[in-house]
Amino acid sequence: MATEETAGGARRATKSKLFEFLVHGVRPGMPSGARMPHQGAPMGPPGPPYGGSPAVRPGLPSTVMEPSRKRPAPSQQVQQQQQAVQGRARKKPVGFPGANEIPARPMDMREPQSDPTLGSNAKRRKMADKILPQRIRELVPESQAYMDLLAFERKLDQTIMRKRVDIQEALKRPMKQQKRKLRLYISNTFNPARPDADDSDGSIASWELRVEGKLLDDPGKQKKKFSSFFKSLVIELDKDLYGPDNHLVEWHRTPTTQETDGFQVKRPGDVSVRCTLLLMLDYQPPQFKLDPRLARLLGIHTQTRSCIIQALWQYVKTNKLQDSHDKEYINCDKYFQQIFDGPRLKFSEIPQRLTNLLLPPDPIVINHVISVDPNDQKKTACYDIDVEVEDPLKGQMSSFLLSTANQQEIASLDNKIHETIESINQLKIQRDFMLSFSRDPKGYIQDWLKSQSRDLKLMTDVVGNPEEERRAAFYHEPWSQEAVSRYFYCKIQQRRQELEQALAVRNT
Repeated sequence: MATEETAGGARRATKSKLFEFLVHGVRPGMPSGARMPHQGAPMGPPGPPYGGSPAVRPGLPSTVMEPSRKRPAPSQQVQQQQQAVQGRARKKPVGFPGANEIPARPMDMREPQSDPTLGSNAKRRKMADKILPQRIRELVPESQAYMDLLAFERKLDQTIMRKRVDIQEALKRPMKQQKRKLRLYISNTFNPARPDADDSDGSIASWELRVEGKLLDDPGKQKKKFSSFFKSLVIELDKDLYGPDNHLVEWHRTPTTQETDGFQVKRPGDVSVRCTLLLMLDYQPPQFKLDPRLARLLGIHTQTRSCIIQALWQYVKTNKLQDSHDKEYINCDKYFQQIFDGPRLKFSEIPQRLTNLLLPPDPIVINHVISVDPNDQKKTACYDIDVEVEDPLKGQMSSFLLSTANQQEIASLDNKIHETIESINQLKIQRDFMLSFSRDPKGYIQDWLKSQSRDLKLMTDVVGNPEEERRAAFYHEPWSQEAVSRYFYCKIQQRRQELEQALAVRNT
């Protein structure tokens, strides 16, 4: 479909331009600039142990609280570690890598499809990963073209999504049927008897009737079969010639019916036969023939149930039959009294009362003569029948919603864009590391060692500062008296519980 190809092509072209700009538009010789905020990529200089994928130092398992050291409970310890990591992430100097930042790919960089539990938050993070940080945009002014493409892509996606929702809402509403012409072709052939024929079929004269048809000016790619327009087909032959048991040929649609382009009837005979064709159209939605009295009143012969009820309501409003005091009732006029047998009628009773006034629609009746005259063999009778078909736009709208064309290519381009952005972020972090190191190598190394020492404590069970704890002045702080009191109180409570448990066991 043209709309589907246009939308898919626009999205694919936008993705391709984004990826090409990222690959070819960002120059390696970027000028010096301010620090870029951390985007989740590994920090540190290029190469091991900070670049690539070095081995991560595993944290030691949590141990039980030692009485000789002031350590919190394991749950409080984990909470303190998380708070310390968040605090240092906000205050860390430019380019200082931490031990928790060594893995080459953080966990929040996973694909949304890899874990269904991530939900919409993962998708939002994935979209945010495509945005170049402000610091990089300041270093490379040409990157504004990439941001413009990204904004255009977002606008295009929003437009396509809005159109999809509009199409879904349109498909929920009943669409108006289109009236088309179905041309019906009726022909027959005659096979005279052949005395020298070996088989029994050739030695007996017979005729063959064909009933075929097609939709005129059918623009659809998939042609509808002739039988799909009918609910049933009955061919009635001369009862005097073929008897009461063999004069009817019937076809009725069932759920397992295979659609066909035509019907053939073959019978023995060497005289012309009059036949009657009864064709019952398959109306979608179903239509009904109205009772003659109601049909004259509403001016409708055959129509759908909803149209009939709408015509009834229009008649009630036009003739002001609705009760002015009780709006639920209709005061029937003389015509309604003849049809519905009562002076008053409730609105809720109309569908039930209407059931007895709706009849099956009349079949299409065609009288045809099956001629055995050789001069009439090439004659074909043609009839045009008005049928209602679905709007071809409905099929195109459904195929557009179900189409997955270009989705794999778009997803591949998305992955390339994310990988390129991640690579740019990593290069920027490595550049900031080198710049900081080149400005003050000694101070940078000292600060970096302090940061690594703090991170090492978080990865192990060591809490506190051993260097401060080994000095006597540390234990003369104002908090020491309270800490000792709390320590002895906890020990007394612990010993008391042990004694109570021992006594309880002894008494039992």
